[in-house]
Amino acid sequence: MAAKGRIFRVSGPVVIAAGLTDSKMYNVVKVGDEKLTGEIIKLDSGKATIQVYEDTTGLRPGEPVEDSGVPLSVVLGPGLIGSIFDGIQRPLDKIKAKSGDFIARGVNVDPLDLKRKWEFVPTKKAGDKIAAGDIIGEVKETSLIVHKVLVPHGISGTIKHIEEGKYNLTESIAEIGGTAASNFGLMQRWPVRTARPVIDKMPPDVPLITGQRVIDTLFPVAMGGTAAIPGPFGSGKTVVSHQLAKWGDSEIVVYIGCGERGNEMSEILTTFPELTDPRSGKPLMDRTILVANTSNMPVAAREASVYTGITLAEYYRDMGYNVALMADSTSRWAEALREISGRLEEMPGEEGYPAYLGRKIAEFYERAGRVHVLNGSVGSVTAIGAVSPPGGDTSEPVSQNTLRVTRVFWALDAALANRRHFPSINWLNSYSLYLDELANWYAINLDKEWNEMRSIAMGILQKEAEINEVVQLVGYDALPEKEKEVLDIAKLIREDYLQQSAFDEVDTYTSMKKQRLMLKSILAIDSAERALIDKGASMDHLQKTDAKQKMARMKFAPEDHIEKYYEGLMESVETLSKMGIGKS
Repeated sequence: MAAKGRIFRVSGPVVIAAGLTDSKMYNVVKVGDEKLTGEIIKLDSGKATIQVYEDTTGLRPGEPVEDSGVPLSVVLGPGLIGSIFDGIQRPLDKIKAKSGDFIARGVNVDPLDLKRKWEFVPTKKAGDKIAAGDIIGEVKETSLIVHKVLVPHGISGTIKHIEEGKYNLTESIAEIGGTAASNFGLMQRWPVRTARPVIDKMPPDVPLITGQRVIDTLFPVAMGGTAAIPGPFGSGKTVVSHQLAKWGDSEIVVYIGCGERGNEMSEILTTFPELTDPRSGKPLMDRTILVANTSNMPVAAREASVYTGITLAEYYRDMGYNVALMADSTSRWAEALREISGRLEEMPGEEGYPAYLGRKIAEFYERAGRVHVLNGSVGSVTAIGAVSPPGGDTSEPVSQNTLRVTRVFWALDAALANRRHFPSINWLNSYSLYLDELANWYAINLDKEWNEMRSIAMGILQKEAEINEVVQLVGYDALPEKEKEVLDIAKLIREDYLQQSAFDEVDTYTSMKKQRLMLKSILAIDSAERALIDKGASMDHLQKTDAKQKMARMKFAPEDHIEKYYEGLMESVETLSKMGIGKS
């Protein structure tokens, strides 16, 4: 029987209720006459502190509070892909149909369509033994995704009856006999704050290929890895997140808009359904789940949204899929934690954030990983979090705590963005701690010289930064020819390789094969120019060569013509090497 109590005090999204003596931490409750959804976050001397996921305006002491007896959970089953949810998994399209353009208080809508029939095809038969996490059948969820029906946790035994057919989410698809005998359907629930169990985590030795040259070449992220994208306003965090969602070689994308501006989220909600998956030609939403919680929505739901998103990602990981999770932005999530902590009168930590901020951030990112799931298959969740530090100052607590637990740091630079250099990832401030673990994969699958090529390119960029400091003192003309040549090649790397247009249909994505040929071409030009300078040539004679003009156009060469283009460019490099140039 559900426990009942009464509102004792209201302070913004935090409500204190009396009388919930048998309640447990994190149980979901219905608050007030309008039955607003909330969650118990503190129990003390017979009083329960509740964070309410909706606007509490008008709540009065004395109104009823009812405990559901279960923690905040998400509904898992066919129909998740292509949906747009708020922070507590309420479908925004159904809410709009029910309450108009704004979310009405107390609106209660099923997360998934309980009446829709799905064609279920069993992969097990009567007499088979099953356990939690096993795949018992399949449902064609979208044109791109086959939904693998998992045995819910707590159920094991022998299948007594299972049959192919059309079922809705509440109908039984299998009858199980044994110690944990039960019937179950296509739908199950899972508490969002509890990580779904796995057998073990695997080493991060397979890269997530994104098609973005600055990421794949200089600062790669592993499949199942963690990455942070800190940057000031206008530096391109959202566009980078979009590119990763569209081009990353994950099968499923979960995009969490956590506390972002309403116009930015509305742009995502209108553009994502119109995007085409570049590999299949199908709509991108056929492999995407959106969790939208704008900055004007209640902060408690914002705090829950990241847990909702990563639980959905873990569910598809357990089917054996590789999932990419984008959280934009975790700074707004941390602000929600700070506001609720203040309402609870907790001792503030640095800059007013709660003392447990670091633990909360770590708990979120630790749920990422490439793992062996319970049914023996391999799946992954790659967690990429955008951080919006005030004024771009990454010394603030959210950025620092994020950098402690993530292994890739893509530092967005406002100066690069102002120069229209996108992606505006600063190659001197960014890093990836996966390089050593991924080196073997690149050597086997791409080129055994790839890691050396990458190191040479990075060394040229670092040398350029050192030389530029000297240029500010003595001027460019006073430099030796060899140092001028370093600046020349660094410019090629910056402008013709790292700079990439998200809006050009060819340049928006670069395969690893094309990246290899582009980088190889730049280093070949570098080798030819250095050899000529050793023979007495000057950079004045080497500024505008045919090889460099072809290099500038290489990023726009289509993938299916790239080898022929590379051969033509290398002929120009060969011609450059044979130039007979004396001293100027």
